[in-house]
Amino acid sequence: MGILDNFRLDGQVAVVTGAGKGIGRAIAIGLAEAGADVAIASRTQADLDAVADEIRALGRRALPLVTDATDAAALERLAAETVRQLGKLTIWVNNAGGIPDGTPRYLTRTSEDNFDAQIALNLKGVWLGATTAVRAMGDGGAIINISSRSAYGPQVKNGPYGAAKAAVNSLTTTLAVEVAPKIRVNAVAPGPIPTENFDDCMGTDTEEKRAKLLEMIGIPLGRYGQPEDIAAAVVYLASPAASWVTGQCLYVTGGR
Repeated sequence: MGILDNFRLDGQVAVVTGAGKGIGRAIAIGLAEAGADVAIASRTQADLDAVADEIRALGRRALPLVTDATDAAALERLAAETVRQLGKLTIWVNNAGGIPDGTPRYLTRTSEDNFDAQIALNLKGVWLGATTAVRAMGDGGAIINISSRSAYGPQVKNGPYGAAKAAVNSLTTTLAVEVAPKIRVNAVAPGPIPTENFDDCMGTDTEEKRAKLLEMIGIPLGRYGQPEDIAAAVVYLASPAASWVTGQCLYVTGGR
């Protein structure tokens, strides 16, 4: 077997939350391109149906399921339907996350309700998804949590989100020890990627505004990330190529 064969996911079955658009869509397509069948979850049926069509066009099976990633019962149904309809569950990607109302906040200017919403989506949802996956995986598998560059260092204008993502990294390292050697658990931390949620949060709704922000950020590799950059990292961590990697967070940030 050649080294590139270790990056294949033939015969694997994946779940991706938040898969209707942006980074989640790219992850689902990337896993399918590597050979996996994919159950895709988000809150919007039309988005899921469009991604499912792309997966099927690659010759893989797709299972679109409307799911609230902060609802324990909904995640249990997602896991159960994946096993029932696709035969097993070997990869789970906790991608659902972001800033619920698209408004970054200082810690000192955040209401309790807004703080709770951030934690529910970006931390509790990851915990629920990961522990659901552990119970459903049977013979083992790989869990990948989508963290953020915001998990590292102070986030003066985005404190609640940064705190939640830092907790995701801690959860990842601890869960990896709890479930080893049967299941591997890792995280990917994206840097700035101009998705819809990013543009809402940063006010970068035009190319001119994005260019100005890029210059201010000073990314060493000179460009924003693309959703496919994150998909490639997820495929690696899900694949046999990463069979000796667990409890890690891979920062995919362009060097920033």
